[in-house]
Amino acid sequence: MTTASIEVEVTSSFPAETVFKVFNNFHTIAPKVNPQVFKSIETIEGDGGVGTIRLFTFGDDVPFKSGKFKQDVIDASTFTYNYTFFEGDNLMGILDSINHHVKIVPSADGGCVFKQTVVYNCKGDEKPSAEVLNFEKELYEKTYKAIEAYAVGHPESY
Repeated sequence: MTTASIEVEVTSSFPAETVFKVFNNFHTIAPKVNPQVFKSIETIEGDGGVGTIRLFTFGDDVPFKSGKFKQDVIDASTFTYNYTFFEGDNLMGILDSINHHVKIVPSADGGCVFKQTVVYNCKGDEKPSAEVLNFEKELYEKTYKAIEAYAVGHPESY
């Protein structure tokens, strides 16, 4: 099995604790701030913790209709969370799964760095194209910025 991966890194002026809290609410915020990408995100099993399964329904700006993911790790002490897409047309017919590894690293200035590694686990030798990988990387960066802007507008929540 071959893999492909992308790295996303975004610097934030917010503390790591705040960014972690905001991104743990991704499923409710993303459809509000980026509905052309995330039409809806529905919890179909679980309470939001490890093992929770969510169904993403993608919007018109994405060439996929849906994908299911399972929450693998949530660790507030290390500001990490991992999840795996295991079903849906976002697997493009060539992937077994897509693993997302997120780590929010505190900075000396009181802010943080949001780091996300996305690993595409291929069924065979065929990998997502460079065009697809670049599209997804830009999508994750834009979504991060939109969610952070939402948090700025709703400080009482975070």
